[in-house]
Amino acid sequence: MHAFVHRGSRQKRVRALSSFALECLEGVMSMGRVWSQLSMACQVIKRTVCGGCGELDLIMKGDLDGDGQLQCQLVVEVAGLWWLAMEELNDEKSNGSTFQDAKFLYKNSHPKELFLSSDANALIEHTKRVLVIEDGEVAHIKDGAVSILKFDNDKGRHGGLSRPASVQRALSVLEMEVEQINKGKYEHYMQKEIHEQPESLKTTMRGRLIRGGSSKAKTVLLGGLKDHLKTIRRSRRIVFIGCGTSYNAALAARPILEELSGVPVTMEIASDLLDRQGPIYREDTAVFVSQSGETADTLRALEYALENGALCVGITNTVGSEIARNTHCGVHINAGAEIGVASTKAYTSQIVVMAMLALAIGGDTISNQKRREAIIDGLFDLPNKVREVLKLDEEMKDLAKLLIAEQSLLVFGRGYNYATALEGALKVKEVALMHSEGILAGEMKHGPLALVDENLPIVVIATRDACFSKQQSVIQQLHARKGRLIVMCSKGDTASACPGGSGRVIEVPQVEDCLQPVVNIVPLQLLAYHLTVLRGYNVDQPRNLAKSVTTQ
Repeated sequence: MHAFVHRGSRQKRVRALSSFALECLEGVMSMGRVWSQLSMACQVIKRTVCGGCGELDLIMKGDLDGDGQLQCQLVVEVAGLWWLAMEELNDEKSNGSTFQDAKFLYKNSHPKELFLSSDANALIEHTKRVLVIEDGEVAHIKDGAVSILKFDNDKGRHGGLSRPASVQRALSVLEMEVEQINKGKYEHYMQKEIHEQPESLKTTMRGRLIRGGSSKAKTVLLGGLKDHLKTIRRSRRIVFIGCGTSYNAALAARPILEELSGVPVTMEIASDLLDRQGPIYREDTAVFVSQSGETADTLRALEYALENGALCVGITNTVGSEIARNTHCGVHINAGAEIGVASTKAYTSQIVVMAMLALAIGGDTISNQKRREAIIDGLFDLPNKVREVLKLDEEMKDLAKLLIAEQSLLVFGRGYNYATALEGALKVKEVALMHSEGILAGEMKHGPLALVDENLPIVVIATRDACFSKQQSVIQQLHARKGRLIVMCSKGDTASACPGGSGRVIEVPQVEDCLQPVVNIVPLQLLAYHLTVLRGYNVDQPRNLAKSVTTQ
């Protein structure tokens, strides 16, 4: 990221900023194949823009075609936008601030501290009052006053340069305390966030689950969706769109949504949908899942779905994020601030929100009333089940010690727990930097079985659900080939899931099948955490990764 700081007269600042912008352009263009011609173009623009007041002229010598012509056009447009922005700041109409707050100034009229950050959470120690800058905007700060200018991107796409317009915007106040972003008694943020899950799940469900009484049915209330439920029920299909952990959470919720709503549900990885330009119809409901609400690929997919006329629903952990602002409706998961790069509590809260979404869309049909009530009862008791499974912490640490020197790990799951296999493998991959792969158990015979030997550790998720007997068969086949098994099963199922003590067993509490992904992922989160610590890697900031993926 380039930084620009300049003090002096307005005219000097305009010239310096324009010159700086063109120098940045030179740096970008130096990577192109037509650097010599573009360098000349940048020099001409620099002389013209920085030479004083006057129109922007571009003098080109020589012939350019193909990529060169396109890149030169980019140089002209960007330089022109800078010129218009500087004109706007010089305009008498813009002498006033688009945002002025006396509290920004001391009694001697000198400005207090102003902070710039890509994430509001980073500022909570200093201030709770933030001003959000949106895409296509430029902020000009002077003496405690902030001017915001916005370009008309649509006009720019159709040729010509748009004059920037001043934007009026109010301050936002963060509803967060410093304690929420401190580690407290824990050594790492990831460890803290794993152990916070009982409370984060309670917060996610607070006010949304209605237990009912003697004459009232148990139900779910999602205020952000109540005006759109009829439209969603009439949809041609529901399309879940996300990336990484958010995609896995949606995959975990797909079966229950299909079961209760009767609407076909499809899954899309945001980048793949964009690459294929896959069909999105006006009759579709597109559900965008993102922890940060700022994931670049998911945002581009949202733009694509809006252009195609679909109803767009957002599920995010960040109030005021771009996905929250640009979707027609949505649900905040309210999991609390998540600092560690590897998502843990946001994942489980996403699953719970999507299970509640399935209950809300499914309505109150008599045919599935018992099923709905069992799920709602299970949701009420879910924090206690997660608290119980967190007691496996030391057991997972011991298992991590056995796996510390391994180079690879396979995780088999099916049904609701296929997503658990993918997410568990992703956690190990992200933070422990160990190759791991989540595999649909039904595909075992179609290739992965060739990898099985006495050295490769294999986790099989075989909790009690409709797929339990099939997972028993998978375990038998792996055992017959001397596989090094780690079996996750429901309490009391050790003998039937892992006969003859054929492997190490992890017992977890029994819950409704659609809620098993919430409980079953916790031991794998703990395993990934302890593996990372034992291997000496950074748990909270894995190499090459960022919390919010803002590039495509």
